[in-house]
Amino acid sequence: MTTTQAPQKNQGFFGNLAFNIIIPVVLMSYASSEDYLGPAWSIVAALSFPIGYGLWDLKQSGKVNGFSILGIISVLLTGGFSLLKLPAEYIAIKEAAIPGLIGIAVLVTQYSDKPLVKMLILNDQIINWPRLNQVLDSQGKQTEFKKKVAVSSYIVACSFFLSSALNYILAKVILVSEPGTTAYTEELGRMTALSYPVIVIPSMVLLIAALWYLFSQIKKITGQELDDFINQ
Repeated sequence: MTTTQAPQKNQGFFGNLAFNIIIPVVLMSYASSEDYLGPAWSIVAALSFPIGYGLWDLKQSGKVNGFSILGIISVLLTGGFSLLKLPAEYIAIKEAAIPGLIGIAVLVTQYSDKPLVKMLILNDQIINWPRLNQVLDSQGKQTEFKKKVAVSSYIVACSFFLSSALNYILAKVILVSEPGTTAYTEELGRMTALSYPVIVIPSMVLLIAALWYLFSQIKKITGQELDDFINQ
């Protein structure tokens, strides 16, 4: 079981990296001159890879994933703004708006029966919720645990707000050339390449911190080992 899952996870990671970052960056950085594809067609070619990969991933999973849909919409907006030669401010606002809206959704849904934080870091693939709820109910600890989930929601929301701010700053700093030019397309490629170390890594640190916090609280509140609630 473990030997078959590991290659699938690695394939998903490298597929995301190749189709969403590496290939688009190479095309926008090195094929945007008039000697090759030109500014417009290099953007079309570059953005077709993350869109195609996102649609393929949706088909493979057999279910609609809200974050995959957001990713495809984000790519389409980037391409549309660029091809229409709209000011870079539009891309900067779009880059900031999507993670910002997710952060707001995390805060709002923590007051519902299905907090978004559970889907992000404590979904059914990780936690055996029937088992955990049974123990929490038997010990009368549901209310206490919900308070800990709320704290985790604030940490996760902060990760998206940080991503929003960094997205906007990165776009404003890098996209300085006239839209529709080769230089502008190359800047789009540079922004895409820098988004991983500048944005993804700090955000992931906060998400991991939120996950670690909840794991430690599960063990503390229930008095049982975390392995008792982890899906194997």
